[in-house]
Amino acid sequence: MTETPNINTAAPAPVKTPRRAALASWIGSALEYYDFFIYGTAAALVFSKVFFPTNDPATGTLLALGTFGVGYVARPVGAFVMGHIGDRYGRKKVLIGTVMLMGIATFLVGCLPTYDQVGVWAPILLVVLRLLQGLSASGEQSGATSMSLEHSPDNRRAFFTSFTLSGTQFGSVLATAAFLPIAALPEDQLLSWGWRVPFWLSFIVVVAGLIIRRKLDETPAFKQEAAHHEGPKMPLAVLFRDHKVSVLRVALSALVSTVSTIFGVYALSFAVNTVHLDRSMMLWVGVATNLVALASIPLWAMLADRIGRKPVYIFGVLGSGMLMFLYLAVLSGGNFFLIFIVAILMSGIVYQAQNGIFPAFYSEMFPTGVRLSGMAIGTQIGFAIAGFAPSIAAAIAGPGISGWVPVAAMTLIACVIAAVAASTARETAKMTLQDIEDAADLKSNHALTSALTSARS
Repeated sequence: MTETPNINTAAPAPVKTPRRAALASWIGSALEYYDFFIYGTAAALVFSKVFFPTNDPATGTLLALGTFGVGYVARPVGAFVMGHIGDRYGRKKVLIGTVMLMGIATFLVGCLPTYDQVGVWAPILLVVLRLLQGLSASGEQSGATSMSLEHSPDNRRAFFTSFTLSGTQFGSVLATAAFLPIAALPEDQLLSWGWRVPFWLSFIVVVAGLIIRRKLDETPAFKQEAAHHEGPKMPLAVLFRDHKVSVLRVALSALVSTVSTIFGVYALSFAVNTVHLDRSMMLWVGVATNLVALASIPLWAMLADRIGRKPVYIFGVLGSGMLMFLYLAVLSGGNFFLIFIVAILMSGIVYQAQNGIFPAFYSEMFPTGVRLSGMAIGTQIGFAIAGFAPSIAAAIAGPGISGWVPVAAMTLIACVIAAVAASTARETAKMTLQDIEDAADLKSNHALTSALTSARS
């Protein structure tokens, strides 16, 4: 008698690969945000003279910083598009699309004619390409975070998702480092061809990004939903029906990014154009703080895995908001030693307590079916507001050195709002992803029952 083999027809469970997903997110975010950040550096140092030449230098600076904010306007719009694609068709498609769009748009910025060559068409084309950068950035962090989170073990989600932000910080280091030799050029060479070189280097982004991200596997959580046809066909409809409070909470929490835009753009412009500090030294301040951030981000994330997301996050929000007063004060004094120390303390250490936590903290507010869209839309609304913080700061500060106090106050107010919003969130550090799914199902069923009851009455 021949024994019939025992054949298991069940499909094998999708395999999690946290290290590979984290590394791919880190590299992709570094390349993507290199492109996004070189624009901010160029806006602070060059664009007022190349694209917005006026008789009043302060007006030119204000216009240049305004184009930096334009990129953030496109981000909420892009979040709706990228969020739908990522939750409906997969995280991988978003990650490939964003890196292509960012690389192409940034390369073309380096090819633009100047105002002296084509007049008003130069700033118009600059704004169009900045909008395309914003569309790309809208899906990058949320896509990479969803990819890392859904590949991570439940007790280390903050640690593995923090690599997305480490990549972002490294991208900032690359962007600033690319401008260091350029900033040392004579003024005529800087304004004619020098500033273009960092933008042309973005061609590498397209090639490297495609190679890296085409090899990624889709996440186990998304594969399981797709296999059982459980994912929503209209993720945005489900998001705004069942999770609109979480979207608002993330949007308000994301206002803390005002610290980043004020530090990276307004403060750099203030130091170079108002206090007249050496621009190369100020670029080194950015490099130093981001190098320290590369070490502090995973440490804060590991702490959040142990004691919870909220205490670490809120400390980073309020601490960095208060330190902005000290940083702008030492900038106005012009002492480079103090500038380096305070910058590292504020932006390299304290701010990273929230920066390294928010990928896990925000994305854990949503179930798998709407995770990417919920995080993308919420963060990009907050980031859009923060993106205009440098131009608002330039307007309220005026041309003098003493105008930094209202800028610091504005930054702290944004941080207080973010901290209050974050304090209303559920602590998810000790929950599994399945616990989060189950809690979301209960919430959705309760909302549906309430709606039916109201309709009957």
